[in-house]
Amino acid sequence: MLTLKCAPSSGKPNLSDVVLVNLAYVSDVDVISDRAETPPPLASLNFNKLVNRARAEKDDKLSQAYAISAGVSVEGQQLFQTIHKTIKDCKWQEKNIIVMDDVVISPPYQVDNCKGKEGSALSHVRKIVEKHFRDLESQKPVQHSQQAQQTQKDSALSS
Repeated sequence: MLTLKCAPSSGKPNLSDVVLVNLAYVSDVDVISDRAETPPPLASLNFNKLVNRARAEKDDKLSQAYAISAGVSVEGQQLFQTIHKTIKDCKWQEKNIIVMDDVVISPPYQVDNCKGKEGSALSHVRKIVEKHFRDLESQKPVQHSQQAQQTQKDSALSS
């Protein structure tokens, strides 16, 4: 195992990125420069935290794969991801999004499709759905102008 301590991708000066490389999959290593002093010992890794993070990532990917295989629309998948960023307790049940076991969002995944017992959970989910679609609408003019600029560039290049 090769351990590389790298500059932080987060930009925070007091942190480092640690990359572990399985040397069984490496065919050749070139040493560009060698350090004269012994590097400080690596901080211990919280193995349980890493396992939990890997499990959560795997569950997220399985959830995405399930949505695709169930024929969920792209809009539904995007809404699920938006909700999941705020509320981790959400899952798919066929084509419905279930949030905190209290709120069900059915296709076509609009605010009116949020059903559940009236209360703070339903209200909170509706606000997330409203904001999601507001954000999508605000991005559309930018996308259209970028497409128009690309079309102008393409036509200028072809003439």
